[in-house]
This record gives sequence, structure tokens and C-alpha cells, in this order.
Amino acid sequence: MHPRTEELLSHLEANRAALHAAVDAVPSSLRETRPAADRWSVAEVLEHLGRVEEQLTRLLSAKLAEAQLTGALGPEPESGPVIDSSWALLLDRRRRITAGDRVLPKGEMDAATALATLDTTRARLRDLVVAHDGLSLGAVSHPHPAFGMMDGYQWFTFIGTHEARHAAQIREIGEALS
Repeated sequence: MHPRTEELLSHLEANRAALHAAVDAVPSSLRETRPAADRWSVAEVLEHLGRVEEQLTRLLSAKLAEAQLTGALGPEPESGPVIDSSWALLLDRRRRITAGDRVLPKGEMDAATALATLDTTRARLRDLVVAHDGLSLGAVSHPHPAFGMMDGYQWFTFIGTHEARHAAQIREIGEALS
């Protein structure tokens, strides 16, 4: 497996493990409870993550398929790291980021259902990364509303880092409810 593929998969796996640990630390009886009227519950955070990951998996799948079709997606000649410290801004929970309407939780799932849905979506995302092993994911790009133009590597990194941000939010929810 290409080192960059391994790096992305490791990043996604580590952040998913941290998310599960954060959820597990909140008693199941409190996971649908909002810590304040203007804050999300654990279930809502998980629903949001699922909505984001589902939409980004579809977007990246389409972008990568188009790049392959046009011949723009060639072998990755580089093997250096693709994840750097520039994501610290996203992890800073003091900086409020407002989610777009399409990814806002609708409150339609309990935490267990939302987490199971998120894990199903992760399997599809992981399959997408593996299916493009050794190809230059930097050849595709798409703008992010808050972070500007991002390439394929940055999008896959964003997904894991976004999850880390919300794992911290879930830990905050747990602290507020205890």
C-alpha cells in the first residue's frame, strides 16, 4: 500500500477510535440530552458527522471518478506525508464554526443509530481511499466554504480532523452533563 494511503487510513482510524472513546465516556442515558438549549446532544453531533461524511464520500467519489475518466488521476510520485499542522485551526474549539444547512442534525436519530450509520459511511469512505491507493489524490480539488480550495488529500484529512473536533465537543458535552 502507498505510504500516503496508509497515512490517510491511519488518520481516519485514529480519529474514529477517539470519537468512539468520547461517545463511550458519556452515559448512554444522556446521549440524546442537550447540555444547553443552544448546544447539540451527542446524538446530534453524531448525526452531523454522518451527514458530512456521507456527502463528502459522494463528492470525493464523483471527483475521483471524473479525474480517472479524464486521465487526470495518475500514479502518485511522492511518498512524503500529506497531513501537517495546518489543521490546528479546525481543532481549536474556541473558534466557533457554523455548519451549513445541509449538514445540520435534524434530531431524527438516537446516538446508537447515528453511530452505526456513521460507521457504515466510514466503511464506504475507507473503500474509496483503498480503491485509489497509489494514485495522486492531489489531482482533484473542491472548495470548502470555510477553508477555501482543498485537494483530495486535504479533503480526506479534513474528514478525520473534523471528527477529532467533534470528539472534543462530545467530551465537553459529557463534562457539562455530569
